[in-house]
Parts: sequence; structure tokens; C-alpha cells
Amino acid sequence: MPAKKLKAFLDENHIEYEVIKHSNAYTSQEIAALTHIAGKEFAKTVMIKIHDKMAMAVLPASYQVDFDALEDIFGKGKVKLATELEFKSRFPDCEVGAMPPFGNLYDMEVFVAETLAEDREITFNAGNHTELIRMDYVDFEQLVQPAIFRFSWKAVAMPNDPSERWEDDY
Repeated sequence: MPAKKLKAFLDENHIEYEVIKHSNAYTSQEIAALTHIAGKEFAKTVMIKIHDKMAMAVLPASYQVDFDALEDIFGKGKVKLATELEFKSRFPDCEVGAMPPFGNLYDMEVFVAETLAEDREITFNAGNHTELIRMDYVDFEQLVQPAIFRFSWKAVAMPNDPSERWEDDY
């Protein structure tokens, strides 16, 4: 079952959503592949700290956080990746690493990558490693009211080369 707090919030707001069940998976790319959802269509939540305050960076699974871009927005040395130890107690109803991108339910800001905001739907972890929620992006934006920025890079594999290179998404 999706995180109780999230499910109750969506139901109270009369939001239509779909729960997608899948076998146990932990990485966003693994989940996207398992569920046949394009990496650009699946939203991953990355926990960051800005000025020592916890926040969520939400971006497509096939992208990476561009910390230089975030520091251009918030100040040099003011943005860092949060550790599991720093954030896991903030999500008592979620499995670690499967937090839904609803920072408003957990008293934190949400920043969405511009590329994700262009999609009609958003699909994300439902608070555990076996379920996703798919809903209209406009409903997500209305409920969460995230700030939308350009702060991600797309990881692409080179032909005949298993290593990755980074490609600017803008």
C-alpha cells in the first residue's frame, strides 16, 4: 500500500491516481526498466540540503542533479547531497530511498527539474520499493507547488561504450 500519509492526502483532495505494482527494485533506472516507463517519465526524489535545510530535488530517473546549477541559484557551498542518516527519520511511513516527491507532507521544499515539468503525467515511488503512483502532473504541481528550475544533466551511454558521459539537458 502506498504511504498512508500520501494516499490520504491524494484521496482527501479527490485526485485521480493509479498505483502500479512491481517486483522489488531500488534504483530509479531499475524501476523504470521493470515497469516499462521511460527514464525521462519516471520521477526520482533526491534529498539535498540547502543552507543546512532539508529539501527534495525531483528529476527524471535518467538525469542527475547538477549541483553547480543549484549553487548558482542558492549560493556556492550552500547545497549538498543529504545523507541517509540525515533524512530517514523525516519519513517514518516510507522505506528509505522510496520517498514520494511530496515535501509539503514532510515540511520541506520541493524543487522540480524543468524537464520533468514538461510531462503530462508524473510517476514516482509510493513510499515503498514495490509500488509507484502515476498521476497528472498538473495535479501534482497544484498540490505540492514546487519551485521549477533547470538543475539536471542527462546521462547517456555512448555507442559501443558502456561508460557514461553527461549531456546538458538545456
